[in-house]
Amino acid sequence: MKLARALLLLLLQVCWAAAQDDPSNSKAIAFQDCPVDLFFVLDTSESVALRLKPYGALVDKVKTFTKRFIDNLRDRYYRCDRNLVWNAGALHYSDDVELISGLTRMPSGRDTLKSRVDAVKYFGKGTFTDCAIKKGLEELLVGGSHLKENKYLIVVTDGHPLEGYKEPCGGLEDAVNEAKHLGVKVFSVAITPDHLEPRLSIIASDHTYRRNFTAADWDQTRDAEEVITQTIDTIIDMIKNNVEQVCCSFECQPARGPPGPRGDPGYEGERGKPGLPGEKGEAGDPGRPGDLGPVGYQGMKGEKGSRGEKGSRGPKGYKGEKGKRGIDGVDGMKGETGYPGLPGCKGSPGFDGIQGPPGPKGDPGAFGLKGEKGEPGADGEPGRQGSTGPPGDEGEPGEPGPPGEKGEAGDEGNSGPDGPPGEKGGPGERGPRGTPGVRGPRGEPGEAGPQGDQGREGPVGVPGDPGEAGPIGPKGYRGDEGPPGTEGVRGVPGPVGPPGDPGLMGDRGENGLPGNGTEGFPGFPGYPGNRGPPGINGTKGYPGLKGDEGDAGDPGEDNNDISPRGAKGAKGYRGPEGPQGPPGSIGPPGPDECEILDIIMKMCSCCECKCGPIDVLFVLDSSESIGLQNFEIAKDFVIKVIDRLSRDELVKFEPDQSHVGVVQYSHNQMQEHVDLRSPNVRNTQELKEAIKKLQWMAGGTFTGEALQYTRDRLQRLYSTPSSNNQIALVITDGRSDTQRDTTPLSVLCEAGIQVVSVGVMDMFGSSPSSDQLNVISCHTVSSQPRLSLVKENYAELLEDSFLKNVTAEICRDKKCPDYTCPITFSSPADITILLDGSASVGSHNFETTKTFAKRLAERFLTAKQADPAHAVGVAVLQYSGTGQQRPERSALEFMHNYTVLASSVDSMGFLNDATDVTDALRYVTRFYQETSRGPGKKRLLLFSDGNSQGVTAASIEKAVQEAQRAGIEIFVVVVGQQVNEPHIQVLVTGKTAEYDAAFGERHLFRVPSYQALLRGVFYQTVSRKVAQG
Repeated sequence: MKLARALLLLLLQVCWAAAQDDPSNSKAIAFQDCPVDLFFVLDTSESVALRLKPYGALVDKVKTFTKRFIDNLRDRYYRCDRNLVWNAGALHYSDDVELISGLTRMPSGRDTLKSRVDAVKYFGKGTFTDCAIKKGLEELLVGGSHLKENKYLIVVTDGHPLEGYKEPCGGLEDAVNEAKHLGVKVFSVAITPDHLEPRLSIIASDHTYRRNFTAADWDQTRDAEEVITQTIDTIIDMIKNNVEQVCCSFECQPARGPPGPRGDPGYEGERGKPGLPGEKGEAGDPGRPGDLGPVGYQGMKGEKGSRGEKGSRGPKGYKGEKGKRGIDGVDGMKGETGYPGLPGCKGSPGFDGIQGPPGPKGDPGAFGLKGEKGEPGADGEPGRQGSTGPPGDEGEPGEPGPPGEKGEAGDEGNSGPDGPPGEKGGPGERGPRGTPGVRGPRGEPGEAGPQGDQGREGPVGVPGDPGEAGPIGPKGYRGDEGPPGTEGVRGVPGPVGPPGDPGLMGDRGENGLPGNGTEGFPGFPGYPGNRGPPGINGTKGYPGLKGDEGDAGDPGEDNNDISPRGAKGAKGYRGPEGPQGPPGSIGPPGPDECEILDIIMKMCSCCECKCGPIDVLFVLDSSESIGLQNFEIAKDFVIKVIDRLSRDELVKFEPDQSHVGVVQYSHNQMQEHVDLRSPNVRNTQELKEAIKKLQWMAGGTFTGEALQYTRDRLQRLYSTPSSNNQIALVITDGRSDTQRDTTPLSVLCEAGIQVVSVGVMDMFGSSPSSDQLNVISCHTVSSQPRLSLVKENYAELLEDSFLKNVTAEICRDKKCPDYTCPITFSSPADITILLDGSASVGSHNFETTKTFAKRLAERFLTAKQADPAHAVGVAVLQYSGTGQQRPERSALEFMHNYTVLASSVDSMGFLNDATDVTDALRYVTRFYQETSRGPGKKRLLLFSDGNSQGVTAASIEKAVQEAQRAGIEIFVVVVGQQVNEPHIQVLVTGKTAEYDAAFGERHLFRVPSYQALLRGVFYQTVSRKVAQG
């Protein structure tokens, strides 16, 4: 019996070993594996590939990062007897998406995947990140494993493109939302620290999948390598932690031992738990092409660039827009009340009128108090019982019962023969942990375990049909009164009533003027005639003549009653002219000559400066380094400038007037020209449509050859007998290939064409060459070069302020009437401008006063002089509290160069402290005494509101008189309404007792706000009065 059992056991072991070698059992191995699908999406667009020199260096860093990441994809064993295994793939993209490799099992496909990544050649064009993400999702779903929770995308990009770029696959947000809907997690990895973080944050599934992950760095420092290594380790650890929760959510199944002896057949077991998902099936037939995607979303706005260097002084700004309507004036004083009129006679009562129609319904009254709660009604009779619903679904099977008791041990087998004793070996090193053994064959079913617990309660059954309605309950109590209804429609008007009572009698009119005739003499009595027949009774005769005045009667009795006021008498004759009154107070000063000229220029339409006729040709760099996005922005810029020239400067682009065109260029013999004389272009609107259709060339940069082409076009097409001003506006990155293009960049200067060059930082962040820009705009060959501008990105071309400056530069040589407000110095003069830097001014207002001071200084230093020896010097100071004056005395001097002075004012910081105007006056007085020339004029322009801490009018008077004794003439600028008037008057006149109004008109200037300092011709008025003294 024991021998039979031993043979049976040996036979089972042989069968078990054979089963392990059977290929059909590969599914048993895969059953314990937990696959993770990982797909790399690599950006090789122009913003990455051409960022560093040599071009493609940054792409090589991205490939190195990807290969390092692949090397770190190692399998992992979990305690639940599951193995994490990796499937990895990759693609790279620009304006096209190229598959590097589909999902490949690691580690067997590691070398192949790395070699394919290493062989990637960058596209270097547009950036369609949304298309790349959707392609990655497609690869994960088609070629991945059955576990959708274990699918990950790693998007390595710099976050570009810029705002305004049209993404063709629905936009970035649409692609990310699709990934979330499919349960795919997306990691967002920046290529360099110089990236667009908002776009990267949108790509990541949430903030934990962003975490400032970085794939490369500008330098090869140790810290940079640590950041990259930490990025790889963090992402892999996050995936492993997530996967463990997914893979170990099933019942742990440890490896079984060798099978025991065959037991007795058990009872039929309960229904088992559902099995794990099966292996992935073969790929199905390819689906039909997808529908056309929605219109792309607008890109996100780019980050704000750093502050650029200070440019050269811009042209004079043009006239501002008409101001808003002023506030209505205060109503005049009410007139005196007139005399009351005489009371009219009482009218007779009128007839009673017909009763009118009923008036509209009145407003409802207020709600009454809420009544007390009524007694509860009697319970209604119960309704009939509803029919029984169908039985509910069968409940889920109960959990398996606990494992059965351990079986009895089998009989002990016979011991084998003893072998020869071996040599004792030394202790070996501890070996690595072995891989888990293969799963053994399924054993015979054991004895049935004890009865399991009762299963969980099944789901609730479908509710039964509703029962029949019960009997109608008793009528409820009357509810609270509802809110009033809306007012009804107005009724038809009733019939017209009878006429009303007569009105009151009006006031008595004024008496007429007396007549100027004289009474005639009585006529001679005639002879008596014959007696006639009796006539008809005549009418009542007129009253006779007034009789002689009778004697005065006796005085009547005294009447104590007050008689009513008599009627107003007739208007009397004008009396004689009275004596001359005393002289009135001095009125406000009239407008200055500068202000009068400004009013004339605003009111006279013919006084405006006119631009044109002109011939303008825009030259656009269409090379590869510009990029498609920037080229589209450049075309928008050209269209906006044309619109502003037509609308604001009233330039007429017509055959006999002004002309405009565009030249785009790239490398050798790659130029394209469109203008008003091109075929199918008849007006400005069709020209703008033609400009929009220009396509990006994406080649080299031959700027000299393009300028020669522009010169030929201007001279051949636009040259007319009227000799219009010819202007070329060149937009480029300032990096022409001068080794292959030998045409000089100054070719337009030799033809007398005015050139404006605009250098824009290219899409890789490389600054334009200022030397090339200066040569293009004739700075090296012309005594009057035009403007040369530098911008940090193409988006700045569309800023309103820049468009105004460009338009003004094109129309710089306007034809304007000669309305000037010059100032002239008849003797040498030293002028000091003393700015208030106290805390009450504020930093923003202080910057405004600095700008105002520079305008005054420019007027003073460029003014005409009666004698060349009469030099004018200007100094600008700032004061605050006691001892706080800047610049220091050692650095303070009168300057004669405006550029140096403006630089000094720009660098002046805001003191932001107390106010001590007397100490500032003494500081300026000492400065004049030490440095000013003897015969020259000494003038001080002081900013003050009269408020100083601890300063009295007497101390101000003393400081002002000291300055006056030193020959200093003081002018004061007051801003705002919150001023100390007594102190202001002392600052102007140096006297506390009296104020000379005429003197104050010439030495005191008032403005309502700091912004008003820069409006209109106020600075011209101030400079003119200071110069005249």
